[in-house]
Amino acid sequence: MTDQNASKPSDGDLKLISEDAQAAQFERVREAHKTETIEDYLELIDDLILAKGEARVVDLAKRMGVSQATVNKTIIRLARDGLATSEPYRSIFLTDEGRAIAAKSRARHDTVLAFLLSIGVSPDVAALDAEGIEHHCSEETLRALSAVTQRYQSRKT
Repeated sequence: MTDQNASKPSDGDLKLISEDAQAAQFERVREAHKTETIEDYLELIDDLILAKGEARVVDLAKRMGVSQATVNKTIIRLARDGLATSEPYRSIFLTDEGRAIAAKSRARHDTVLAFLLSIGVSPDVAALDAEGIEHHCSEETLRALSAVTQRYQSRKT
């Protein structure tokens, strides 16, 4: 008969964080949720412009899996925040600030994706997981993921 408590940590092993620290953790997650949609749109708009020469509402709606009305609301928000420009029934363009955010978001995504692939996650799953993780990693964690990926890749060659 096995001891059911053998795998459970003892009370002395549990480290409870302070209420303030926990509140800060949840605040960070809420902030990441606020920016992830914007970052995803900016990155996709930039991708479409690079691939097709333009980004249109219909293309964004199809790729994001949302309605054109939802895309239009987001584009209005991007324009209000100085990240994109658009005219009705015209292409969408990024401002310099929008392009900078898109580039940073793409770099974060690429770092997480490379790490996941290097530890053996299948390409399809790594692509899905990287899309969510990229928005919730600190710069410190991204640097660590990049360093581990580089060390792993240098050992493979």
